[in-house]
Amino acid sequence: MSKSETTKTVLVAGAANLILAITKLFAGLLAGSSAMLAESAHSVADTLNQGFLYTSLRRSERPPDRRHPFGYGNERYVWSLLAAFGIFVAGAGFSIFEGILTMTGHGGGGTTVWLAYAVLGLGAVLEGTSWIRAFYQAKKETRDSDRDLVEHVRKSPDVTFKTALFEDTAAMIGLALAAGGLVMRQITGSEFWDGLASVLIGILLVVLAFSIGRESMGLLIGQAADPAEQREIRAEICGAPGVTGVDELLTMHFGPEQILVAAKVHFSDDISADEAEDVAGEIDRRLRERVPTVRHVFLDPTQRVIKTPAG
Repeated sequence: MSKSETTKTVLVAGAANLILAITKLFAGLLAGSSAMLAESAHSVADTLNQGFLYTSLRRSERPPDRRHPFGYGNERYVWSLLAAFGIFVAGAGFSIFEGILTMTGHGGGGTTVWLAYAVLGLGAVLEGTSWIRAFYQAKKETRDSDRDLVEHVRKSPDVTFKTALFEDTAAMIGLALAAGGLVMRQITGSEFWDGLASVLIGILLVVLAFSIGRESMGLLIGQAADPAEQREIRAEICGAPGVTGVDELLTMHFGPEQILVAAKVHFSDDISADEAEDVAGEIDRRLRERVPTVRHVFLDPTQRVIKTPAG
């Protein structure tokens, strides 16, 4: 369900950003507003990024093969990292540069300000629709869990969904900044406020790019399963017949919907090797049922070392 919902969220966001990128560009040129041009760059970057994210969803679906036995789930993190880079270069860089030019008296000059306000209104509708779609997905995914919405978004390994949600949130804030810059420009007659709004939009995009990039990098390096999932996995292994303890439990994400489990497991001394193998197979089956994201389970039988007093 998660991948299907994420695909819908990405497509809705991509369509909204494509329409807004074009309309904001025309409005920014006609109104001579650097804040609107910054918002246009923001939407262009977001549109390209939605393309990256959609590509990541398609490519990560490929089945495992001999060269990639654990599949291609981690490609979602690679493309999300590229999306963060795109936000930083295409969005933040242009916005800050254009804002500084306007603040120093080298920009602005347009008169069709009403068109900019109309486009900002359209942007609020389209970006709001996209944001509601992402919010709906988050609420839907938390319905059957004990997490609240903020905790789910913070801990979710689905960086594609998080990127779409963060971009939509930043877009709503960016629209408010652009509107504020235009209002102050009309009230004061100074282009400085319009340029300042553009710079603030650029700084907002820097923060967004850093957040997405940090999330993607952490998952690419190899992030463990959520602590709650780890406790559930450990409890399932320890509860199996013949298991007396777990010496070491290692987990790692291969994409948002695939977790690898490797554990050193203590088996009772009174069970045979064949029985231990049957228990291991049962643990594998039960883990996949209880934690659906578990795809690979490797158990290493070990013996407890009992220390005796010296002498």
